[in-house]
Amino acid sequence: MSVKIRNEPCILAVDDEKENLHLLASALQDDYRIVFSRDGDNAIELATRLTPDLILLDIMMPGKDGYEVAEILKSKAETAAIPIIFISAISSVEEQTLGFEHNAVDYITKPFHPDIVRARVKNHLSLVSAEELNEICLAVIHCLGHAAEYRDNETGRHVIRMAKYSETLAKAIGLPEKICSMICQAAPMHDIGKIGIPDHILRKPGKLDAEEWALMHQHPRIGYEIIGAHHSPILNMAAMIAYTHHEKWDGSGYPRGLKGTEIPLEARIVAIADVFDALTTARPYKSAWEIDRAIEFLRSQSGQHFDPGLIDPFVDNMDSILDIRQQWLEEDSELKQPVNG
Repeated sequence: MSVKIRNEPCILAVDDEKENLHLLASALQDDYRIVFSRDGDNAIELATRLTPDLILLDIMMPGKDGYEVAEILKSKAETAAIPIIFISAISSVEEQTLGFEHNAVDYITKPFHPDIVRARVKNHLSLVSAEELNEICLAVIHCLGHAAEYRDNETGRHVIRMAKYSETLAKAIGLPEKICSMICQAAPMHDIGKIGIPDHILRKPGKLDAEEWALMHQHPRIGYEIIGAHHSPILNMAAMIAYTHHEKWDGSGYPRGLKGTEIPLEARIVAIADVFDALTTARPYKSAWEIDRAIEFLRSQSGQHFDPGLIDPFVDNMDSILDIRQQWLEEDSELKQPVNG
């Protein structure tokens, strides 16, 4: 049987006892669409066909028990991501631990209180929604990053390398793991503003004149405006990096002439990674610099272009940087015609 409610999240409740299913229905049917099953095989079939948003799963059932059902669901691509909450009369620590070892997100003991069930279900569905939004956010970032590649002289591998270089440097200076990951995710959008630069400037074969450079210097601001302000921390970081990655430690950068620690740390990190990769990568209009020459350039620009506190940590982790470079080497087919920037 099932209770259908408008367009609410779908919950699959699995228990071989009717009374428990009625209790779950009473607790949840005002807010969710509930689908019921009284045995493991039917639960697997329903989960595969309906892909519910969450499964409430009894453990002790005839035939396949809850652990077996969970193992099968987690092994199938269609159902692996569905969160499972075990509901069981067995309340021992060992049994609950076993439940989490079977990839459950929670464990509710019987007899359960309706308010507890509602609260646990709501919390876990909120977590699922947050994860989905984060995935959407990352997908948007990657799409915009690829869009910028069509206008720029760089390749998809450039933005992968420089993003991973940035993450390596962030870890080297002891930033929290979450921040390091965000920098890696946000960095590929650093040049998104070049979408707004006219082709006759971006793809001019010769040097830009003063008026053209003035327009080119607007691409960080354009990038900031393209990304905009969001509730997403990653998109906000991406916007900030796009706006400030061409600023220089000594204040001679653009578009605002920020100086020293006025430049956000994340942008100072990305600037080093971006320049290093540009120097050490061949393009149709230039050869790749030797690694030692690129390192010498970074050191020469310490305190001028680059934050002097970041050069040594970057160079000290050169083995990791070169491993990333080797993993994401360019292919001849990816080399594009030169453009300005």
